[in-house]
Amino acid sequence: MLIVERIVLETIRMRLKEPFRISSGVQDERRIVLVRLQADGAEGIGECVAGESPNYSYETIDTALYVLQRHLAPAVLGLEFPTARELAEVLKHTVKGHPMARAALEMAAWHAEALVRDAPLARLLGGRAEQVPVGVSIGLQPSIDDLLARIQDFVDQGYARVKLKITRGHDIEMIRQVRDAFPELPLQVDANTAYDSETDIDHLRRLDACGLLMIEQPFGDDDLIGHAKLQQVMETPICLDESITSVGSCRSALRLGAASIVNIKPGRVGGLAESVAIHDACAAEGVPVWCGGMLESGIGRAYNLALASLPDFRYPGDISASDRYWQRDVVDPPFTLGAGGTMAVPGTAGLGVHVDEDYLDTIRVDQVILERR
Repeated sequence: MLIVERIVLETIRMRLKEPFRISSGVQDERRIVLVRLQADGAEGIGECVAGESPNYSYETIDTALYVLQRHLAPAVLGLEFPTARELAEVLKHTVKGHPMARAALEMAAWHAEALVRDAPLARLLGGRAEQVPVGVSIGLQPSIDDLLARIQDFVDQGYARVKLKITRGHDIEMIRQVRDAFPELPLQVDANTAYDSETDIDHLRRLDACGLLMIEQPFGDDDLIGHAKLQQVMETPICLDESITSVGSCRSALRLGAASIVNIKPGRVGGLAESVAIHDACAAEGVPVWCGGMLESGIGRAYNLALASLPDFRYPGDISASDRYWQRDVVDPPFTLGAGGTMAVPGTAGLGVHVDEDYLDTIRVDQVILERR
């Protein structure tokens, strides 16, 4: 049994190497909350993936901080828990929603448990793979020439798959030109809910001619029926992202035929326990999954790699190397791309990465320490 003795909420600020633009907004830096949980002499660290603005999700970094400090941390300080799965259940019943805040604290508990058990996190989750294929996500670019140049750069680096962001006016013709330039490239597109199922189904059907791995989340997160209708008339698999908020919503989507592939993001679904449950539900239905990215630092990236080592992760994830987004990462050594467009799953006890505490000291902007009374 582990007892939660102390929780520390740290805010850091990391500058992106370049702005990242999707249909709902643009980012040029990340303010990130790190959650440290101390239990039985072990310290786990988790990362909150909430953004500055409520465009991808209603959660923001500020709401996550508030919920963590006022509700979640007080609920578990002094709590005795056998495994992180049990702690995850406590968090789920403490607040309604706020999955990104819950995930950050829950993942820190997974890390602490893995340290106490002297086991790699991936093995604690049930992962098997030692290397996982990874891809890269490219935001909206100013011109087709800029886009083709970016793709060529990442192809030259050896990434196993490229994902392109699309929106109205930056879709069909753009993808056709990309496909003409890279006829053999494993390619998928992500709309981040930019389209309307009442007006855009015929428009999106034109993407069938482009030989895509999948089309990710074309419609609103609550529009399962629209996605099911689109999948009925398209050969290209439909992948759901924002719509998958829990194992329950995942089962509903699968039963409706709204998804042929599911993107699992631990922050979006409330942590690793729910992520594994979604993985298992999809595997039972023969539906492949893959791990999406949320502009994580190397800490969040380590969690994603551990999760992506589970057997039903059959597509390359958005788990690119540290230098894809950051001039300097918070883990040392940074994550690098390996042979064949793969990345090594950390195999040492705990999270399997060394957090650069000296560097964190230089980018930390706030800290709150909470201890049991």
